[in-house]
Amino acid sequence: MSNMPQLTDRAALTRNRARALRNPALFLHETAAEEFQDRLSLVNRTFTKPAIVTGFPDFWASVFPQAKIVADTDVLDLEPEAYDLVIHALSLHWASDPVGQLIQSRRALQPDGLFLAGMFGGQTLHQLRTALAEAESRVTGGLSPRVAPMAEIRDLGGLLQRAGLALPVADALPLTVSYQSAWHLMRDLRAMGEGNALSARLRHPTRRSVIQTAADIYADSFGEDGRIPATFEMIFLLGWAPDDSQPKPLRPGSAVSRLADALGTKEIKLPD
Repeated sequence: MSNMPQLTDRAALTRNRARALRNPALFLHETAAEEFQDRLSLVNRTFTKPAIVTGFPDFWASVFPQAKIVADTDVLDLEPEAYDLVIHALSLHWASDPVGQLIQSRRALQPDGLFLAGMFGGQTLHQLRTALAEAESRVTGGLSPRVAPMAEIRDLGGLLQRAGLALPVADALPLTVSYQSAWHLMRDLRAMGEGNALSARLRHPTRRSVIQTAADIYADSFGEDGRIPATFEMIFLLGWAPDDSQPKPLRPGSAVSRLADALGTKEIKLPD
């Protein structure tokens, strides 16, 4: 881990989250909690040893009071094969090594244990990113890192497999939130603890002219009826710790019935 480039300034992220708790806006966490509970309701099983990885322990402890709450640090405080359910709750997008987080979570699961994760995907805040990039380019002539890079859903199923999880599933829930202005959106992001905590961020305050220009571009490019939309793409991942009881694909060539027979059609041989 020490040789890996660090995406996130963990001290800044901790400060951002602590500041957010003074007047929190955790409606996206509430949405994620509902989505997790919906998915768990579809699994015909009772989980008795859950753990939750999160940057907002009080909120998630209130949702899953029986769970062990684990900070989303680079090295997770999870015992090997100790849990039948591990939930990674809206913090994976801040991980410098997301695959490492998945591997640690999988190792913490008992055989046939369930892993669930909710994270922000690549379409999140695309309007704000566009407006900030154009504004900074106009005002300063350059660009600086402002929004954490987020994975696309098409890549995340592969990450689950790389981590050794079986039967992987990835699905997206796009949400659009309406704001009075870009200033109100950015205030809400601070109240979510989602301010800029990138290691490569500028270490001095952004010029007010950059933010004002971004707000104007945002309103002109995306505004409607005096308000602006903000997209939050929430991606949910599901995978199981491997176990012999799980269904497995058949070996190639092991079929005992012909597809043509099953479909009631005549098989046509292709020319060599």
